[in-house]
Amino acid sequence: MENWFVAKTRFFRGEIKMRDTLTGLGVEAFVPVRTGRKTRGHGIAQTPAVPNLVFLKATKEEACALVTERFLPLSYVIDCATHQMMVVPEKQMEDFRRVFDCSTLEGGLVDRPLDLGDRVRVTRGPLRGVEGNVLEFQGRLYVVVALMGCIFARARVPRAWLEKIIN
Repeated sequence: MENWFVAKTRFFRGEIKMRDTLTGLGVEAFVPVRTGRKTRGHGIAQTPAVPNLVFLKATKEEACALVTERFLPLSYVIDCATHQMMVVPEKQMEDFRRVFDCSTLEGGLVDRPLDLGDRVRVTRGPLRGVEGNVLEFQGRLYVVVALMGCIFARARVPRAWLEKIIN
């Protein structure tokens, strides 16, 4: 069964190259990047948002073979509780990727109050179905998705597109 594993690159700023290498080998890989203008020259630069981190989807055997047989410069993050390779649940990874890849700017009517930190689900737009927490920063509302409680992605979302999740 394929899972999302969290790996560290061994080289400084090697995340994007590693993602491309993994993709070339037929392995689904994701590196959260920030896109911005290059300081010199023309075009757009991608900068990894989380230093040295690559997420890859594979079976445990395939993930291990990438290091032991293909000699890729990766080491896997170990879950402190299980002492196994850290696995990110599929839904959590999907939500994280969608929030990181999108930012929604349109609005709508506010028909229900939310408090900062509330657990919410996006009900409309390209992030529909994503679950996270409400954050307000510099007067703007965001939905924040966390991976393992230590890596965060945020996207601006209109308050009207959020519904509170009641446990």
